[in-house]
Amino acid sequence: MVEAKIGIIGGSGLYKMDALKDVQEVKLSTPFGDPSDALIVGKLEDATVAFLARHGRNHHLMPTELPFRANIHAMKQLGVEYLISASAVGSLKEEAKPLDMVIPDQFIDRTKNRISTFFGNGLVAHIAFGDPICPHLADILADAVDSLNLSESNLHRGGTYICMEGPAFSTKAESNLYRSWGATVIGMTNLTEAKLAREAEIAYATLALVTDYDCWHDDHDNVTVEMIIDNLHKNAINAQKVIKETVKQLNANPPESIAHSALKYAILTPPDKIPAETKEKLALLTKKYF
Repeated sequence: MVEAKIGIIGGSGLYKMDALKDVQEVKLSTPFGDPSDALIVGKLEDATVAFLARHGRNHHLMPTELPFRANIHAMKQLGVEYLISASAVGSLKEEAKPLDMVIPDQFIDRTKNRISTFFGNGLVAHIAFGDPICPHLADILADAVDSLNLSESNLHRGGTYICMEGPAFSTKAESNLYRSWGATVIGMTNLTEAKLAREAEIAYATLALVTDYDCWHDDHDNVTVEMIIDNLHKNAINAQKVIKETVKQLNANPPESIAHSALKYAILTPPDKIPAETKEKLALLTKKYF
């Protein structure tokens, strides 16, 4: 099977990477079902990368419907060690304007209908998740943004991403509550990915692409669907430039990550007490510890 150390998950508006060369579709099955779509593996800046459209290439999956475990497991099957997530978000701060880019370093979980762990069924593991983003990967991502001097986009290093269930957007009361918590952006997908990536010992970082202010903002009612779609398109173009530069830097100097040994002290169940079926199901994640 083809291998790729770098994975990319594209969100709303980013359904493909135009710069990929020598591409091939890879259809994988996992113990957790099928991924959102076939993974596209190809060359980018002399590195082999795997790209996945989070919602499918035709955007047919709602956030709650996403096969998060299958998506991360498929990346792990390909040998991915670094995962870059590009995601459309709403802004909860005046200074994070539409078309800006935020690289958050924290999450708050407001989801309620998702399974966000690979473990269970006789195998218990508790990962450390105080710092949910790989700081080294986030720095490379941020440095890539800085190096490009994107005229319409300001970079915000750090910040908190609220992950809500969706598919409806926030009420004004909710939006103002999140602002009172000091949150920076709001989206519907990345926390679940980050938790599973950590369990899979994959370094993870988010490139959050602001499309609009959330409903707290006085100008929100003046935002049209056409404006948001236009911002999605512009963000997708900028995201591809940033990802290309990030892959170039990452391939030249891949860092060690806390994620790469996340399960070392996390597994609590003695190996001889784990059901054989569960052990086999999670072998890809745990085999180096058993």
